[in-house]
Amino acid sequence: MKGAVLPLAALEAGLVIAWSSGFIGARLAAEATSVFLVLFWRFVIVSLILMPLLIRAIQNGLPARSLILQSVLGIFAMFGYLALGVKAIELGVPVGTAALISALQPIVTAALAGALLQEHVNRSQWIGISLGLAGVSLAVGGSLGGASLGAYVLSGASTLSLVIATIIAKALSDNTPLLPSLAVQSLVSAVLFAPLALLDGEILPSPDIRFIAAVAWFILFSTIGGYGLYWLCLRKSTATRVGSLIYLTPPVTMIWGWLMFSEPITTLAVVGFVICIVGVMLTRPEVRQR
Repeated sequence: MKGAVLPLAALEAGLVIAWSSGFIGARLAAEATSVFLVLFWRFVIVSLILMPLLIRAIQNGLPARSLILQSVLGIFAMFGYLALGVKAIELGVPVGTAALISALQPIVTAALAGALLQEHVNRSQWIGISLGLAGVSLAVGGSLGGASLGAYVLSGASTLSLVIATIIAKALSDNTPLLPSLAVQSLVSAVLFAPLALLDGEILPSPDIRFIAAVAWFILFSTIGGYGLYWLCLRKSTATRVGSLIYLTPPVTMIWGWLMFSEPITTLAVVGFVICIVGVMLTRPEVRQR
C-alpha cells in the first residue's frame, strides 16, 4: 500500500542526501589537515557519544554474536570503504572518477544478492541498474586522470568493501538496535584509523576551525545520517534496492558542491541525473516493510 511505502521512501531520500555528504566532508578534511586524523577523531567522538547506549544494550543482554557481527561490518563498511577510497583519491584518482567507481556497487551487489541471498533481480531491475551506471557516467564525466593503476585498484577495493558489508548485513541480520550498532562499528574504525593518523604524523586533535568543521560534518551527516540510514534502509528493504540508491549520490554531491563551493553544474550532469532517477525507479520493487 502507498501509505506503507512513504516512510521507507523518506528514509531513502535522507540516505541519498546524507551519503553524498561524505564527498563534501572529504574535501573539508583535505583543506584542514590529515584526512586520516579527521576520520580518526570522527569515529572517536561518535564512539564516546554512543557508548552509553552500547553499554546499556550489553547490560540488557546484547549477545556476543551481535558484537562480532557489528565489528565485522565496521571493518568493511567504515574502515575499509573509507580508508581505501581516501587513499585512492590521495594517489590521484579524480573525485568524479572515484564516485563513478563507487557507483559500480549496485551492479556487484545485485549480482551477489541473487547468488548468495536468493534475492530475485528481474530484467527491469537489470535495465535500471544499467541505466543508472550510464547516468552516473554522464553526470560525473570523470576522466581517468594521471593516477597509477594501483590507485584505481584501491578505489575498486573500496567499493568492494562496502558491497561485502552489505551482503553480510543482509545475510546475517539481527535485532541489534541501530545506535549501539553504530557505536561498535565506530569504535572498531577508530582503533583501525589510529595507526594511519600516526603515520600521517599526528594523533592529537587540531584546534583549527577547519578541522573542527570537518569532524562535525562527518559525525552529523556522514556517520549518524549516512551509515545510520544505510543500515536502517537495508533492514527494511532488499540489498539491490538500497544499493541502487548509490547511483543518486554523485549527482547529489554535485549539488552539494554547487551550493557550498560554487562549483558549476553542466547540462550533461543534469541529463545524467535524470537518467539516474529513471534507472533507480526501475530497480525499486514493492517491498513489505518490517
